[in-house]
Amino acid sequence: MQTTFTEDQLKNPGTQRANEILRACVHCGFCTATCPTYQVLGDELDSPRGRIYQIKDMLENERDPDPKTVKHIDRCLSCLACMTTCPSGVHYMHLVDHAREYIEDRYKRPFMDRALRWVLARILPYPKRFRLALLGAKIGRPFAFLMPDARLKAMLAMAPKHIPPVSRNDDPQSFSATGARKMRVALMTGCAQKALNTDINDATIRLLRRLGCEIVVAKGAGCCGALTHHMGRTSESHASAAKNIKAWCSEIDGEGLDAIVINTSGCGTTVKDYGHMFRNDPLAADAERVSALAMDVSELLMKLEMPEGETKDTVVAYHAACSLQHGQQIKTYPKDLLKLAGFTVVEPADSHLCCGSAGTYNLMQPEISGQLKERKVRTLEARNPDIIAAGNIGCMMQIGSGTEVPIVHTVELLDWATGGPQPPALTEEGKRTPDIPILR
Repeated sequence: MQTTFTEDQLKNPGTQRANEILRACVHCGFCTATCPTYQVLGDELDSPRGRIYQIKDMLENERDPDPKTVKHIDRCLSCLACMTTCPSGVHYMHLVDHAREYIEDRYKRPFMDRALRWVLARILPYPKRFRLALLGAKIGRPFAFLMPDARLKAMLAMAPKHIPPVSRNDDPQSFSATGARKMRVALMTGCAQKALNTDINDATIRLLRRLGCEIVVAKGAGCCGALTHHMGRTSESHASAAKNIKAWCSEIDGEGLDAIVINTSGCGTTVKDYGHMFRNDPLAADAERVSALAMDVSELLMKLEMPEGETKDTVVAYHAACSLQHGQQIKTYPKDLLKLAGFTVVEPADSHLCCGSAGTYNLMQPEISGQLKERKVRTLEARNPDIIAAGNIGCMMQIGSGTEVPIVHTVELLDWATGGPQPPALTEEGKRTPDIPILR
């Protein structure tokens, strides 16, 4: 694609990167075949190619974003299926992130939009605040019909039936390996996940200890910054990311780390991009070190030689989170590990398509998100699974709200198969088994 940016425009690092990406695009349209919003809406402007044209026009002309352009950019899930499909290697993620930052800086949204985005940015990345908000949502859910905005209704519907108690395993500390130590790893405990589902981190700690990892929860680490980053709120996202970089580099420079393990794939995609995010920042070198060590939990488990399990009479439908299969290009590891553990693994039709969760997308674009959820649930249930497994808390919440089939994190099933407790989601009423300690 030909571009006409001036030398002065290209002095901006974001515009310079956008120019590189735009020039790689050859207008082929392969991306439209795998774009969920294009399939749902059928509008070229709601396809990656259409959005690329709009972003190019906006940036080249340095024009203030108009409501139409903002609408179509906001409708993008950032599922990154287009990047998997693109034969030219167009890095759409960096382009749309820059466009969102540009919009945030130069466009005044309607009051309700500003208010909702402010609330999400001030609550979701902070577990204590999020817990209080979830409690409020549970109380307010019976009155959802009074809400004039579908987005408010979606926020009330988000609260799970059971809000889990705080897990002290998420506090800064170290867990020794069971037996000989093979690795020392930092576990990213996340933010929203600590409020929505504490079983995931608990299972990760048990499993990694059993496989020979010393695990450290670094003091000062917290939200990865993804939520505010994808809103275009760069200063906020970089502040969160900088805390993680400093916390993990302190461990790297101290006793050392072999990996930074992440069990929420949306966070993993962002942490692996810290090097790019901080490329012009004094923290650039440390950010690169962190990105180089970041691993999805499935990547780490493939290195740890997980034992083979006995064949089980359990069919697991594996849902591939977009941030894992497209953002990190990890496609087979979770399925390979589940099969190794003895489960029968099946996949839904169109497994490359998003479930509609996409960070805060299900809250800000509930209608489109709902259509994507219905299709994903339908294709998963068509495989008649006993369990649905996924590697991202957002997908788990989204899909779980539309099906009676129990949904658990992949790592919970692997922990169970190697000697851990049965995942609480598979027990009666989702309760923990009282006679099994949190750590084992």
